[in-house]
Amino acid sequence: MKKISIKLKRKLRNRKKLKAVNINKFRISVSKTLNNLSAQIIDDKSKKTLVSASSIEKEIKAKKIKKMEKSSLIGEVLAKRAKEKNIDKVYFDRGENKYHGRIKNFADSLRKNGMKF
Repeated sequence: MKKISIKLKRKLRNRKKLKAVNINKFRISVSKTLNNLSAQIIDDKSKKTLVSASSIEKEIKAKKIKKMEKSSLIGEVLAKRAKEKNIDKVYFDRGENKYHGRIKNFADSLRKNGMKF
């Protein structure tokens, strides 16, 4: 049998716990690379992405700021776009990432801008 990687185990464990919370809420999925951060709000019932924001978009990439500041900026942009589509209650899927650093900064920025999770 193959060993399952630590990151994959963490991702599956996190998603399993979140399935119990999924009652008429959308999911914020976050993916992080070494230089970029992207997030999207997903409707799991219809399996469609409703809103997305990323650090590789032109208006965000043009600003020469640090990664921690970029993550809070992406949180603001995503919350603003979600409000335009009347989305306020979501649940946070951090995926395989630990909840600290840029991921925590992103989540705090979302909460500041009116998202509830």
